[in-house]
Amino acid sequence: MSDFTALRRTMVDCQVRPSDVTDLRVIDAMLAVPRERFVPDNKRAIAYLDMDIDVAAQGQAKRCLIQPALLARMLQAADISETDRVLVVGCASGYSAAVVARLAGEVFATESDGELAATAKANLAGLSNVTVTAAAPADGDPAHGPYDVIVLDGATEREPEALYGQLKMGGRLVGVFATRRPSRATLVTRSPADFGSRVLFDASAPVLAGLERRPAFVF
Repeated sequence: MSDFTALRRTMVDCQVRPSDVTDLRVIDAMLAVPRERFVPDNKRAIAYLDMDIDVAAQGQAKRCLIQPALLARMLQAADISETDRVLVVGCASGYSAAVVARLAGEVFATESDGELAATAKANLAGLSNVTVTAAAPADGDPAHGPYDVIVLDGATEREPEALYGQLKMGGRLVGVFATRRPSRATLVTRSPADFGSRVLFDASAPVLAGLERRPAFVF
């Protein structure tokens, strides 16, 4: 057993399972995907710590892998089936998309940082059910929609209305909503009449570029 394999098991046993993640499919996916391959070489030693890890190139705006337990809890709430078409918004270097690929039938992932999008494509090249596109988080990926599930790989400070429109009827969107304090992981479901939301738990995550709070007009 490699050191990273042992660290991955420790991450699941000490971070994911204690966070009330009981879905065995999610747990198995977290155990299977080598998180250390999705971070820069100089950060591989911290790949399994309970923290957001910035994977952007030096001098670029921060782009993070969110905390493992937060990702696992959101995926459990999304209840992804093996036939679902899933959009991962803001996939950074591709780790979240790799985990989702083990749960879903098709995965489409977007990343606003062009260099990171290329990195994600390279990291995910061996997965036949994942497509990566360079796009702003607020835009989603309407060309491949509608989706059964949309996963925000980060937080939003405003209602992501364009993403809501890319959900199928009965589709779910999960992410950290920082529209007010405290920020909370939230599940949004589309019905024929409306969009319903359910707060899952308090959570924090880096805000995705383009989903920041709009500046208020001041007289």
